[in-house]
Amino acid sequence: MNYNDLSILLHSNISLIVVETFDETRALTLLQKYFRDEGIGSWRWSATDGLQPLGFGLQAEDQNNQAKPEDVLNHIKKSQKASAFVLCDLHPYLDEPKMVRLLKDIALNQMAARHRVVLISHRLKLPPEIARYAAVLQMSLPTDEEILALVREEAKLWSDRNSGARIKTDNATLQKLVNNLRGLPHQDVRRLARGAIVDDGAISDGDLPELSKAKFALMDMDGVLHFEYSTAHLKDIAGLNRLKIWLAERQQAMVGDGQSKIDPPKGVLLFGVQGGGKSLAAKAIAGIWGLPLLRLDMAAVYNKYVGETERNLRDALKLADVMSPCVLWIDEIEKGLAQNDGENATSKRLLGTLLTWMAERKSRVFLVATSNDISVLPPELMRKGRFDEIFFVDLPDTEIRRAMFEIHMGKRGLVSSNFDLSELAVMSEGFTGAEVEQAVVSALYSASARAEQPAMEHMRAAIANTRPLSVIMAERMNQLRAWAADRAVAAN
Repeated sequence: MNYNDLSILLHSNISLIVVETFDETRALTLLQKYFRDEGIGSWRWSATDGLQPLGFGLQAEDQNNQAKPEDVLNHIKKSQKASAFVLCDLHPYLDEPKMVRLLKDIALNQMAARHRVVLISHRLKLPPEIARYAAVLQMSLPTDEEILALVREEAKLWSDRNSGARIKTDNATLQKLVNNLRGLPHQDVRRLARGAIVDDGAISDGDLPELSKAKFALMDMDGVLHFEYSTAHLKDIAGLNRLKIWLAERQQAMVGDGQSKIDPPKGVLLFGVQGGGKSLAAKAIAGIWGLPLLRLDMAAVYNKYVGETERNLRDALKLADVMSPCVLWIDEIEKGLAQNDGENATSKRLLGTLLTWMAERKSRVFLVATSNDISVLPPELMRKGRFDEIFFVDLPDTEIRRAMFEIHMGKRGLVSSNFDLSELAVMSEGFTGAEVEQAVVSALYSASARAEQPAMEHMRAAIANTRPLSVIMAERMNQLRAWAADRAVAAN
């Protein structure tokens, strides 16, 4: 919502206007300016203050009887003088039959009374019998130019408080800050910009991760969408060389200044054996590109109430758009979208919501979906164009397993040169990355229990005592490889 949108709507014959926003202060400021410019008497009601004048130059009436929500609606209904009423805290009362009837009476009488009634809330769902008389306005978010202006205002305030000291930054970092503040209302842009400045009088790359975390916390999607605080890097991953090259070729289009004529990449689908490193690869994509990583929990999306499941997904995808540029990771996507004999209407609606977003999104959100069983995914999701590429994560070969042992030993303080890594790599034929890691962990437990220094005999014993998935589920793995042979690109 901006001033022009508000002006057009308030000049129409719409009975009720709903403004959904967390930035109540800015909404009230815009409304106050409009009503003042139009010479319309305006009033604001809240649960704490009752009915009070909105703006300047208005004399308060005796509002003792308008403190309760029912009283203020009765007051509006009976009032004969055309006025504007901004109701800030009405959403908790909209399930009460009498309140619904009063609002409907006000709406039906709009042509005679010519009142303007505006309801403001962070989220407000009108009952169906009222919704047909209402229009919903979304608060417009600041543009890049407005964000930059707000950041500079905060920088000037800091400078004035600190004897004219200058903020330390550069244009590239300032642009990154603006990118990270996109999608937030004006008041939150100010607050986060102030937080990035006040601690050290500088705007640096080190401020950006904390700013992303704070931005995500403002969005309130706990339980459905998670901010992954720890991402991985190339040094944490052995193998997946084709995937690494593919990512390197697209990095500039994804994380550049947004001026490239090349479309940013849409995403990848990673499937393969359990424990093969798909989740680690998803984390590494965010780490390599230096982007926030959001993980969507498909199980948490589901809600027993009709329509709420799809709304949860839409809200999560909307938040991902707000966090752009970012990486959105849907782990084990088949658990939410699998198509089988027991499929239901909810999973179909979820699929439709996701496909629509994938086709229409303009934001730089890179989607990484991981799956252990690609055969149950709906064909609509698999067709060319949904994902840029489908990668198959197979079992690591001997050289990759050798690198895995070195990585996992280094993480646990072991000197890898004290071990014959080539022998361990050969012994662990058929192991996944997770099984290699667990062999190292098991060897450390065994050595600790015997009060011994970890050595080759502990590693050999740990490997010998492991029955890898490639043995336990050999038939299924062979089917998976056969399916991937002509349908996917090998990640390794």
